[in-house]
Amino acid sequence: MFVPAPSFETRSALLADAAFGAHPDRSADELPMAKNALEIWWRAVALGGQGRYAAARVELSRLRVDTTDPILLAVGAATEGSLLRQLGWHARAARHDGCAAASVLPLLSRTHPRQERDTPGPDALEAAADALTGLAADALGTGRIELATRLLDRCAALLDRDSAAPRWRPSVRLGWVRAETALASGQAARALAEAEAALRLAECSPSLRHEVKSRLLVAASAAAVGDIERARVLAETVAGQCRDHDLLPLRWASAMLRTGLPAEEGAGPDTSAGREVAVCAVAIARRGGRFRPTTMS
Repeated sequence: MFVPAPSFETRSALLADAAFGAHPDRSADELPMAKNALEIWWRAVALGGQGRYAAARVELSRLRVDTTDPILLAVGAATEGSLLRQLGWHARAARHDGCAAASVLPLLSRTHPRQERDTPGPDALEAAADALTGLAADALGTGRIELATRLLDRCAALLDRDSAAPRWRPSVRLGWVRAETALASGQAARALAEAEAALRLAECSPSLRHEVKSRLLVAASAAAVGDIERARVLAETVAGQCRDHDLLPLRWASAMLRTGLPAEEGAGPDTSAGREVAVCAVAIARRGGRFRPTTMS
């Protein structure tokens, strides 16, 4: 049976929705093939959100060949960094995030933050925010908390330059890394406030994936302040959403969080989270993801 290819409008809308909308669970077979650089990036983001690392890397390789646009090259590099960071390769991710920053930050010194674009998609400020929050998360993953804080402050200052048109996605991502930095600094209450603020923004956004990750960070922060019951409920909610929408990296992270939560009073040890960690790790490997080995001291 002949199935007509989707029109430009339909194709772009499907890819954008899979990347940053309500349907992040569209399988690779259901996603239309990208026909331009922006669509390639959307497709890579959607595949990465499902933990399809090999397929996402193929799309990002296509992006580097397809365009010379510094903004799209920057968000593509930052996406590459994000994929590596999910697997624990923070130092390698920093090289990609650094390339993203070098590609796009000079544009902000020459233009208004809201650079006019011929097509929809990120502008220079959003690409710069992606690079800076990525670099901050990379620094945090290698133990450089002060550097992470400085980079986050710089990102916040950039976003404040165009506060008349707030951008939900970089603002949510900024909140994530601020929460993670506060957790690493032992500031659990601050982490919870940052995570809750990110969740409020994400709940008003079109992106289910951003909402789910924000909820996971609230769960982790709630555990850090000692609200174990809230952490447990939120982590279970996240786990269910991840299973329903094939958000494999977040499902793995949720299972990891649940393995660290104390057992409910009167209940024996819960081994289900540990089993889910193992199941997710196998699935991630099958999809082309390789975790950075950890060394035991």
